[in-house]
Amino acid sequence: MNKLLKILLWIVGGLAGLCLLVVIGGYAYFATQSSLHHSKLGDAAPTLTDAGHSYRDLNKNGQLDPYEDHRNSIDQRVEDLLGQMTLEEKAGMMFINMILMNETGEVMDIPDPSNPFSFFLEANSSMIAGKQMNHFNVLFAKNGPGLAKWGNTIQGLAERTRLGIPITIASDPRHSYSDNIGAALMTPFFSQWPEPIGLAATRDTNLVREFGDIARREYRAVGIHLALHPMADLATEPRWARINGTFGEDAHLSAEMTKAYVLGMQGDSLTETSVACMTKHFSGGGPQMDGEDAHFPYGREQVYPGDQFDYHLIPFEEGAFPAKTAQIMPYYGIPMGQTSEDVAFAFNKEIITRLLREAYQFDGVICTDWGLVTNSFAGEARAWGVEHLSEIERVEKIIQAGCDQFGGESRPELIIELVESGRISEARIDQSIRRLLRDKFRLGLFDQPYVDVDQVEQLTGTHDYRAAGALAQRKSLVLLKNDTLTETPVLPLESSAKVYLDGFKSEVASKFATVVSTIEEADYVLMRLNAPFQPRNGSLLESFFHQGDLDFKSPEKERILSIVEQKPTIISLYMDRPAVMPEIAAASAGLIVNFGADDEAILDVVFGAFNPTGKLPIEIPSSLQAVELQKEDVPYDSENPLFKFGHGLSYGGEPDTAMLATDE
Repeated sequence: MNKLLKILLWIVGGLAGLCLLVVIGGYAYFATQSSLHHSKLGDAAPTLTDAGHSYRDLNKNGQLDPYEDHRNSIDQRVEDLLGQMTLEEKAGMMFINMILMNETGEVMDIPDPSNPFSFFLEANSSMIAGKQMNHFNVLFAKNGPGLAKWGNTIQGLAERTRLGIPITIASDPRHSYSDNIGAALMTPFFSQWPEPIGLAATRDTNLVREFGDIARREYRAVGIHLALHPMADLATEPRWARINGTFGEDAHLSAEMTKAYVLGMQGDSLTETSVACMTKHFSGGGPQMDGEDAHFPYGREQVYPGDQFDYHLIPFEEGAFPAKTAQIMPYYGIPMGQTSEDVAFAFNKEIITRLLREAYQFDGVICTDWGLVTNSFAGEARAWGVEHLSEIERVEKIIQAGCDQFGGESRPELIIELVESGRISEARIDQSIRRLLRDKFRLGLFDQPYVDVDQVEQLTGTHDYRAAGALAQRKSLVLLKNDTLTETPVLPLESSAKVYLDGFKSEVASKFATVVSTIEEADYVLMRLNAPFQPRNGSLLESFFHQGDLDFKSPEKERILSIVEQKPTIISLYMDRPAVMPEIAAASAGLIVNFGADDEAILDVVFGAFNPTGKLPIEIPSSLQAVELQKEDVPYDSENPLFKFGHGLSYGGEPDTAMLATDE
């Protein structure tokens, strides 16, 4: 027995020693690579004076170059810098990829065991110094000062490159309740607002523009310059996983919201105080076949059984383009039967060049969605329709289609090879570099890329910003049902009521009424629910997407009904997609839809501190069969919907019928 124990101890000790050697070896490797990349950098750019004019000598040549002089026109500055750039520097600029930060604000060059993604994403200095990239999509950030300090740190690295080209830091949405690494990132130190579909429920373009303006201020305070949003897609297919990021299914409403959003972020023109918008997804990513998302192979097809391709262009025609969105992102899907070849949008010259560039005269940056060229930890390359092409052939086709930048990729060597082999001209590359440089200059990054770390906490998540977000949450709530139990509607409840909670926080609800521990003691039940979905067991990314059927399944459905049938129940349903819930809706005494709202906002409506005003930006179907019979590209075409588009009650009044669905 003692001998066996000794053997086991030797084995355990050996494994522990081996793990330690791997850790030490890994650390040494990454540290060596970091040192190698940093060695490629030169000195910081000095601040010099020329004839009384102070400037940053970005190329460190001791003289004032036209691109360093803010008194010159942007076109002059662009052409001067373009003429100094090597092919390698141009190729690096054409890629934007995800990047990680350290909470301390230092470069992220060595993987952090507490963050598994750090083992899959490339080191900061590798992309900046090694591949000469200067556009990045920042991910997780736990505190504002840390994010700002890290942004300054990597701007310092960029300053030490040959030409000192500053970094454009981009971000997915950070102000809503959605925490989806494929679509949005929860950021508690910013103000908290309803999701975009909730903004649409307010029908208030002034509120949306105010949101954009506040988001702009908070982004710029921490050094974020490019918003990878808004989504101008239409929610015409109710099963699609990304409905909460849209402004609903009505094209004209979406156009109004998109325009206000972009104007709030950018202002009337792009300046050093703006956040540039990359509006997505041209030419409309909503009509997914059977609602399956195009991030995944089974969702590669977009279909138009109602012949409504043009309807999905309206949010761009009437919203994004009039607001002068700086950039555009196509989606992953294939617009089946709409062009001469069934290939995904970013590979499709008829969509990018013929339609977007020529018909709409859009001359801003066009950036692909993430991961169209190479396989990654997030899954296979989303080269839908061109899976047979090699990586370099995919890059060639995307450039020839008319795109300027590759999202989620770090492969500048492929562009270099294409140019050096004569397959792509350097003049074509220069077209894209001009657009990318123009936005950097317009955003003021060449003159001042740094932020004041000490001011971040005073400029983000302020009392006024949070109050504006809290009011927007309340305005976005939609009262769908308010039964009359005696002679008056059940809502709003009296503060004397005794309530049993299912999903609400007791510490919040106790501010409004008496909270009891059993249903039998209660006068009412207050219940928070989430719209149902079918979990997928594929990739890690897949687990973040709510897809599949829209109805409540057993045993959850029976659990809900068993409670609702005991006492009058007020349900608040978080609806990132429409829910099929006829029995639950019928049994409830009150039904409120939220699109990202905290308990206090919902209870303010329940107890009458706020009179609900929200209107549905999507319709709620009555059955799964009705969903399956809908056409993916057609708005509000569900047969006998449970609640129509535009429905919404207020206390003491009837629903506003101005936005109700037509019979068309």
